[in-house]
Amino acid sequence: MSEKQVELYWDVGSTNTYFAYKLLKPILRRTGASLVLHPFNLGYVFRANNYVLMEEPPAKLANRKRDLVRWAEKYKLPFRFPDQFPIKTSRVLRGALAMRRWGLEPAYTEAVLDAYWERNDASIADFAGLRPIVRALDVDPVALEEFSESDEIRQQLVDSTNRGLSLGVFGVPSIFVGEELFWGKDRMDFVEDELLKP
Repeated sequence: MSEKQVELYWDVGSTNTYFAYKLLKPILRRTGASLVLHPFNLGYVFRANNYVLMEEPPAKLANRKRDLVRWAEKYKLPFRFPDQFPIKTSRVLRGALAMRRWGLEPAYTEAVLDAYWERNDASIADFAGLRPIVRALDVDPVALEEFSESDEIRQQLVDSTNRGLSLGVFGVPSIFVGEELFWGKDRMDFVEDELLKP
């Protein structure tokens, strides 16, 4: 029987992606499943659908922020809502695709999520802010930036986003186990149940 996979469509600008990434890790350990990452340009999808992230009722936004604190406390995660939100994420996402060349996509992905959602580091929206992360992973930042800006990687991000849309991804995090789609950070019991099916 082939190894089971969890496919995660993600964007660093999504609070729920941060939590989903952290909460998936123990599930992967328990089930032996592997993680396949798919950068998804959420900003592009929002613009295409004329959706403005922060144009929601103030009471809903306030409750959402309080709820995030509850999640952080429950799972003992050092989450904090960043001062600068939202940020442009396309460079981060292209960087993740470029990091596949060095076999470091998962480590890079977790590092940028931690930088933004734990350390309030909005500088990751630009290559200058990504350089310390890239150096810490022993990759030449100049090489990473050049590859990230290439037509090849730009097209890969378009393709990854469009592939998600074609599969029914409407937001992130979107998690696939086989053909089953689970959206959000609060579907982890269902994800694990699906992985444990014979």
